[in-house]
Amino acid sequence: MDLKVVATNRKARHEYLILETYEAGIVLRGSEIKSIRSGQISLAQAYVSIDGKEAWLLNAHIAPYDQASHFNHDPLRQRKLLLHRSEIRKMWENIRQKGTTIIPLRVYIKNGHAKIEIAVAKGKKLYDKRADIAKRDVEREMERQFKRRD
Repeated sequence: MDLKVVATNRKARHEYLILETYEAGIVLRGSEIKSIRSGQISLAQAYVSIDGKEAWLLNAHIAPYDQASHFNHDPLRQRKLLLHRSEIRKMWENIRQKGTTIIPLRVYIKNGHAKIEIAVAKGKKLYDKRADIAKRDVEREMERQFKRRD
């Protein structure tokens, strides 16, 4: 299986507690897929909206493709996500709870098609973030100690 990660949302795992992940296809125009293949996509401000029947990727910035001239796309347009109806229904039930949202984690090319990994997530509190940072620091220090012993 051919998998090339194009973009990741690095802040997502720091800002949110990931509850469930899904893989979705993205409905794109010709110039958009060319920009994605060249790595010209940003998920920093992106989020997913569900209206009960369809899922949409919002605020994902796909840079205009230089060679497309006047056939180019709008960089911030809404893009439909391709998911099974049961997955959309399950996500719809999850986000109706207070504090949960759907965020994109990464965009990748799989077997020639652009896919996006999205997650149902719950926002972390400040003390949760601090605990994660402290835990990561302890793990780094332990690894350094093991390397010194060897």
